[in-house]
Amino acid sequence: MIGIGATRIEGRVFSALGLQQSEIYFSPCESVEYGGVLFLLPFLLANGLLSYKKYYSQRHSGYYDFDSVILTLAFMYLCRVKSVEQLKHYSPGEMGKLLGLDRIPEVRCLRGIIKELSVQERASEWNAYLSEDWINQEETSIYYIDGHVQVYHGHLANLGKKHISRQKLCLPGMIEFWVNNADGLPYFYITGEVNEKLQEVITTQLAPQLLELTDGKVSQEELTADEFLPRFSIVFDREAYSPSFFKHLWECYRIAVITYRKNVKDKWDEEDFSAYNVDNDIETTMYLCEKEVELNGVKMREVRKLTESGHQTSVITTNYKISTVLIALYMFSRWSQENFFRYMRQEYDIDRIIQYGVDELDKTIMVINQEYTNLTWKLKKLRERKARRQAKLYALKTENIEGEMEQTGKNIEKQLCIRQEIELIEAEEKEILFKRKQQPYKISIGQLPEQARYNKLKTESKHLQNIIKIICYRAETSISNLLAPHYQRSSDEIRALVKSIIFTKADLYPDYQTNTLTVRLNSLATPRDNVAIGEICKTLNDYEALFPGTNLKLFFKTATEKPATGKEF
Repeated sequence: MIGIGATRIEGRVFSALGLQQSEIYFSPCESVEYGGVLFLLPFLLANGLLSYKKYYSQRHSGYYDFDSVILTLAFMYLCRVKSVEQLKHYSPGEMGKLLGLDRIPEVRCLRGIIKELSVQERASEWNAYLSEDWINQEETSIYYIDGHVQVYHGHLANLGKKHISRQKLCLPGMIEFWVNNADGLPYFYITGEVNEKLQEVITTQLAPQLLELTDGKVSQEELTADEFLPRFSIVFDREAYSPSFFKHLWECYRIAVITYRKNVKDKWDEEDFSAYNVDNDIETTMYLCEKEVELNGVKMREVRKLTESGHQTSVITTNYKISTVLIALYMFSRWSQENFFRYMRQEYDIDRIIQYGVDELDKTIMVINQEYTNLTWKLKKLRERKARRQAKLYALKTENIEGEMEQTGKNIEKQLCIRQEIELIEAEEKEILFKRKQQPYKISIGQLPEQARYNKLKTESKHLQNIIKIICYRAETSISNLLAPHYQRSSDEIRALVKSIIFTKADLYPDYQTNTLTVRLNSLATPRDNVAIGEICKTLNDYEALFPGTNLKLFFKTATEKPATGKEF
């Protein structure tokens, strides 16, 4: 049996014999489901979707080539089909029409082809290439770094526990450290091994990779001529706060930091604050004040924002080249990265486990000794018990002083009992302290018992598909930026409009004589939306994108577009 929706029988038979692969051929069709997703195809291509060919070898047999599979995955994610398994509930023939095929691959077939890509293990190289290209195009010098935890609820892997701020719990999981720009657009991410801290990851992995990607943007001559000029600046939250760490980044790499200051106890005079107009989507007024401070022997700039309630939010930086307003703007724009995580969880299910299986970790990796942690926890609980007994003893002493003489005997008996309990607790405390001294604070993974030894989930397939999701997010953002001038509340409406475009049906009209593929989008919900999408059709047509694997030039129009005088569609 060939399969549901498979109409190109001859081509499939030849492919089974290893004679040819699928031929992309479009037929005229109307009201194709999810036809609007083709409006994002030029943006997918512009963001490097098919640049994977630089790193992955092609298939030499089989009906579907890698181009078709990569496009299938991209269209699938844009259409909010969040996993390969969910494709079972969608018409394979309808989605095949979007690709110029009779149908998309069946789920098991698609998994197998993804595995063929994953075993080549080139996702990191592809991601590095894309990151360098995006960084060069956008000419950014500010990078946002934050960790995102993928919570694990299975039993196959033994993962270290991480604090999940959105759930206020410590749960096992894998942590991914993402690098984004000021608009929230992602560049790349790396996956932690066990329980790495942000400082360690920045020093050992993220900073060297960013230096490699931005090599040549700031020359050594420029750095020598200007002692305050940084190569670039990184923005992160309080997790990596440490003045000595900031000094290390500056002296070793000439990397500046922008972050919140911890443990601020003083308040600046409110008369020192001045009003600044800040334009970040919506123009707002901030009351800011800047002073130079020295923390642990490291000189930095400190900028504080005064709120209406009188609270002063402190931001520190080692970048002496940007203005006071930009320091505050870059720091408070960190929420663009948090919004990115939220959007990707909700719309692209970025936390989903893609590949089941575990990999062993390097046995020399040092981790916190669980036995040491258990003894520390027992010590903490024991000291809490001791504190409660001491509080009770203090209350009895006070009562004895202020109470009547007749109650003194009973009171002293109670005091003696509590003192005995405290002595027993102190003896137990000394015993636990002695045991803890015998345990090292950190041990290697190889020293852990077999059943408690950490490992990690397989990440290659997830990394590959996350790159495609990143490209999809960037494509959405690109078309959103084109649509934004047509809406006053663009930050609230544009993403929803892009989704409605994707879900709208479209007509496909190929013309092999003129080598064009016309995509006519059905009417959207409101005239304003139709006008906006009609305007960007001109930009898309000027781009003159070719459908991958063909010579067909994509031509976009809307069903509400008025034909030229004397012409009919």
